[in-house]
Amino acid sequence: VCIFFFSRVLECQGLPIVNGQCDPYATVTLAGPSRQVLHIQELPFYEDEAKKTKVKKKTNNPHFDEVFYFEVTRPSSYNKKSHFDIEDVDEVDKMEIRVDLWNASNLKFGDEFLGELRLPLKFLRQSSSYEAWYFLQPRDNGNKSLKPDDLGSLRLNVVYTEDHVFSSDYYSPLRDLLLKSADVEPVSASAAHILGEVCREKQEAAIPLVRLFLHYGRIVPFISAIANAEVKRTQKLFTSRDPNTIFRGNSLTSKCIDETMKLAGMHYLQVTLKPIIDEICQVHKPCEIDPVKLKDGENLENNRENLRQYVDRIFTVITKSGVSCPTVMCDIFFSLRESAAKRFQGDLDVRYTAVSSFIFLRFFAPAILSPNLFQLTPHHPDPQTSRTLTLISKTIQTLGSLSKSKSANFKESYMASFYDYFNEQKYADAVKNFLDLISSSGRKDHKSIEQPILLKEGFMIKRAQGRKRFGMKNFKKRWFRLTNHEFTYQKSKGDHPLCSIPIENILAVERLEEESFKMKNMFQVIQPERRVLYIQANNCVEAKDWIDILTKVSQCNKKRLTVYHPSAYLNGHWLCCKATADNTPGCTPCTGGLPANIQLDIDGDRETERIYSLFNLYMPKLEKMQEACGSKSVYDGPEEEEYSTFIIDDPKETYKTLKLIIEGVGTLEQEHAQYKRDKFKKTKYGSQEHPIGDKSFQTYIRQQSEISAHSI
Repeated sequence: VCIFFFSRVLECQGLPIVNGQCDPYATVTLAGPSRQVLHIQELPFYEDEAKKTKVKKKTNNPHFDEVFYFEVTRPSSYNKKSHFDIEDVDEVDKMEIRVDLWNASNLKFGDEFLGELRLPLKFLRQSSSYEAWYFLQPRDNGNKSLKPDDLGSLRLNVVYTEDHVFSSDYYSPLRDLLLKSADVEPVSASAAHILGEVCREKQEAAIPLVRLFLHYGRIVPFISAIANAEVKRTQKLFTSRDPNTIFRGNSLTSKCIDETMKLAGMHYLQVTLKPIIDEICQVHKPCEIDPVKLKDGENLENNRENLRQYVDRIFTVITKSGVSCPTVMCDIFFSLRESAAKRFQGDLDVRYTAVSSFIFLRFFAPAILSPNLFQLTPHHPDPQTSRTLTLISKTIQTLGSLSKSKSANFKESYMASFYDYFNEQKYADAVKNFLDLISSSGRKDHKSIEQPILLKEGFMIKRAQGRKRFGMKNFKKRWFRLTNHEFTYQKSKGDHPLCSIPIENILAVERLEEESFKMKNMFQVIQPERRVLYIQANNCVEAKDWIDILTKVSQCNKKRLTVYHPSAYLNGHWLCCKATADNTPGCTPCTGGLPANIQLDIDGDRETERIYSLFNLYMPKLEKMQEACGSKSVYDGPEEEEYSTFIIDDPKETYKTLKLIIEGVGTLEQEHAQYKRDKFKKTKYGSQEHPIGDKSFQTYIRQQSEISAHSI
């Protein structure tokens, strides 16, 4: 006698993504408490003894639709009974099907466990066929009893959020209120700033705000507004006006910039740091420079040289990566630089330190220190590699800080002596050139900075642009100079410019094919009315540098071209496409040059829903803030202690915004309540909307039962 059944694994939804990838598969097993009594075997025509589905690559919503067959028989060694008695049936009822979900991994640590579900046969025997959705559960320890002292203890804080997202029109009032935050005067009276005031942690507010503003292209104006406000408050609080005090705390400004860099700068980190980080993790060169921690057989000088080479290489790739810095980050750095320079005019270095405190201290240094947190490595590095990365991170952070007494930044004497390698002006100059580039490009209002920033200069050969109808279009050597305002050339360095091209007039910068003038290393700067400046650089490296930096500073120009001619217009036609009219549109798509704008997968409605949930959660604080506005409006004396935590620059404007927020949150709360009532009436337990294991559904049913019983 045998019991026969099959299990069909259909599909999964919303599996977790592990280290940036999800290649799931499922295993199906039949387990019971007494394997001596019952024998479990798979039918002979099913060859996969592991009972494992195929791996579904690159998806967290896999569709398997695979069937596994099982039978439960009595082994011949049991006895000669030909049927199951009551005891046998009890044993079968104690058995269960277990389905485990795994993420296939090629790493040495093995595949990652994603979750499991257990189905008792006793439950399944009540129906010949059963199909339902289930929530995956954590791994069972097999009912193994452990004493509390066996495993130690762990203190854990877990935050669980569950948001239902409506269609876009539901969020219009709240979303519009948030998006106009940058235009509110003062910005402390805006909805976005108020969210930062009422949330327990600034990070809570920063994450959905940044994603929402990025999605709607409003992140730069918003961060500019709150950064300006923070600088003003810093001036009021610190009479010494120390510029080192700005942007150093965990303010809403710093948290929003951190979050923006994480989202927009992930690709930037990949192309800049990942190749060297991978090498450091794989090669395992000894780099310990603390004499106390040296291992047997290691040489201190060799270790110092290994570390110096790593620092030099990482420093070089960072300071040469300005052209790859995402535009949105450049725009934010421009705002920080300008705001700090205006407020602290007596400090010439503040325009650099305001930017370096983010790009080095809060972006590159943490990514080097913990590459797994920035998706540069799949796992946390081993102890030796982690120590190497710590030493590199400390040095890079200090190099980027541009502080005057850098050796004093190190508590350890061995770090101070190691830093002597880098105590040269060329490192400071490289940092300043890098900061100049990433904080001066991509903005429409270039001339808002008092002094233009020199980005690059040098001799090149140019061909006459043909501004005169008659005359030779010959080649001449000229001194070229690029600032964040204009691109100019003159006869020699220091002379008056012979030609000036405003940055906003650069419509494209592309290579020029060698056949045009039989000259190598040429490129073209295309301007309005199809005027083209042809230039020859000294070598291919210089040509690429000029093309990259010119493209970088002009990439946000509204009238940038999408097509161009890769060859010149000579003898009455374009050499590339043979078109005869000199105003013929280009025949080749522009390269664009740089991966500066990375598309982000952001759902604006989801982020607005998250912000609504936060406002709803902190409603008591919103009401307390309303009271504080009323108190400030009526009474202008010393502030009550319970209101002192709020930043309220304009009580009347802040009160108006608070009123709109509370009204909008109340409306959405009513919609959610109605949705829940309708949803629970129409759906059943085990459907995709309410999988088995959905605690919220069980809680709701229990609450409704209690309400019904009470009313009866």
